[in-house]
Amino acid sequence: MPFSHWVHRLKSSPLPAYQLIPDLIAEDLQQGRLAPRERLPPLRELATALQLNYTTVVRGFAQARERGLIASRPGMGSFVRGSFIGLPLRAGTGAEMTMNMPPEIEDHPAMQALLDGANTGLAAVPLHDLMRYQDFGGTPRDRALGAQWLSQWVEADAARVLVAPGIHAVLLALVSLLVKPGQSLCVEALTYPGIKAIAAQLGTRLHPLAMDEHGLLPDDFEAACKSTPIGALHLCPNLHNPTTATLPIKRREQIADIALRYSIPIIEDDAYGMLPAAIPPSLAEYAGDLVYYVSGMSKWLGAGLRLAYVQAPSAAAHLRLAGALRATTVMASPLVNAIVAQWMENGQAEAVLQAVRAECAWRSAQMRQLLGPHGVRTQPHGFHGWLPVPASDSESSPATRIAAELRALGIAAVDGTAFSTDRQPPEALRLCLGGGLTRDDCGRALQAVRDALA
Repeated sequence: MPFSHWVHRLKSSPLPAYQLIPDLIAEDLQQGRLAPRERLPPLRELATALQLNYTTVVRGFAQARERGLIASRPGMGSFVRGSFIGLPLRAGTGAEMTMNMPPEIEDHPAMQALLDGANTGLAAVPLHDLMRYQDFGGTPRDRALGAQWLSQWVEADAARVLVAPGIHAVLLALVSLLVKPGQSLCVEALTYPGIKAIAAQLGTRLHPLAMDEHGLLPDDFEAACKSTPIGALHLCPNLHNPTTATLPIKRREQIADIALRYSIPIIEDDAYGMLPAAIPPSLAEYAGDLVYYVSGMSKWLGAGLRLAYVQAPSAAAHLRLAGALRATTVMASPLVNAIVAQWMENGQAEAVLQAVRAECAWRSAQMRQLLGPHGVRTQPHGFHGWLPVPASDSESSPATRIAAELRALGIAAVDGTAFSTDRQPPEALRLCLGGGLTRDDCGRALQAVRDALA
C-alpha cells in the first residue's frame, strides 16, 4: 500500500488525522512519492489501510482540496495536483522555437527614417565610447528614455529602470533571483516556450495555472499559493502568446490581491502590450510593491536589437535585479542603446510603432476573415492567431501533423505542445503572419491553412 508510511505519522501526531492528511499529501508531492495527475485510491480503501474512520478521510481530502493539493472529478475519483516543468522542448528541432516575429514594413517611409536616425546617432558619439564596458543597466540617458517609453503603459521611474539585452535575458535573471530552491514558478498553462527553456536550464519547477479564453484563472493561482511554495508568478497579460487573450481588469485586481496576501512577486511580461491601441492598467497599478514590469523591442521594432526595459518594484529590488542581470548578461550593447536612444528622441520609434500597428490590423483582419469560421482567435492589432484544430480518431495529434506540413511550406505554425506546461496540450496552432511575409504571402499562407484543415 503506497500510503502505509502515513500510518505511523497519523498515530504519533497530536493533530487530528483529518488536519494532518493534507500535510502528508503535500510532503509526498514535494518528495516525489506522489506525482502530478496521479490518481488517489478510493476513500474507503484508504480509510481501511490507514485504520481511520471513513468520515475522517473524507474531511481530510476536503481540506486538501481547499488547499489546492488535489482535485476531484465525479465518477473518476481524486487526483493529485502539483508542480512540474511540463512538456519539454524537443531538442534539435526548430518547431518549438519558431519565433513570433512582427511584420517587416520594409518599404514604409518610417524604415528609411530609422536608417537616417541610426547614422545620426552613431555620428554623435565617439565610436570607442560605444565599444567599451559601461555601467550596467544603461546610461542615465538610456534609463530616462526607457522610463519615458514605459510611461505609456505603466507609471515609470528612471531610478528603477534597467536596460537589458532582450526580454529573455530579463526573465532568466528574474527567475534565478526570485525562485529559490524548493520553490516553484507559477506560469499560465500555455506559456512562452522560452520560460520553459529557462526553467529547464535552472532546474526550476513550473506550476501551471488553469486558463480560459480570457486568460489566467485567479482561483487557481490562490490554490497554488495555498498548496505549494511559490517563488514568483510569470504571466503575459496583454495579447497573450499564444492565445491572444488580454486579461480583464477584474482578474488583474484579483491576481494582484492574491499576490499581496501571499507576498508573491509578479513578473509582468508585456512583450506585446504596445501593439493594441489600448490595454487595461498594468498589474503594477494594483500591486506595485511586487511587480517587475518588462517590455522590449522584439515584437514591434526588431528582435535582433536585443533590447528591453525592466522596472523593478523598489530601489532595493532594483539593486538586486541589477546584480542578477550583470551576472547573467554583463550588459546591453552600448552601440544598440545609442541607436535606439536616437530613434526615441526624434520620434522615429513612435512612427515605426504606428506603422506596425496598422500592418498588424490588416493581417489580423485577414485571419478573422479567412479563418473565422474555423474559430481562430485574434487581437485587432496582433500578428498571431490561435486556431483550434478538430480532434481526429485516426491520429493522436492532428495539430502536430498540420503544423509540420505548414512549416514545410514556409508558414510559421506551432502546435500547442510547444506552449503547454501541464502535459495536456490543446489541439491548436499558433499562426504567425509576421516576419518577411508580404500581404500576398499572407493570403497564400491563410489559404494553405484552410486547405490543411480541410
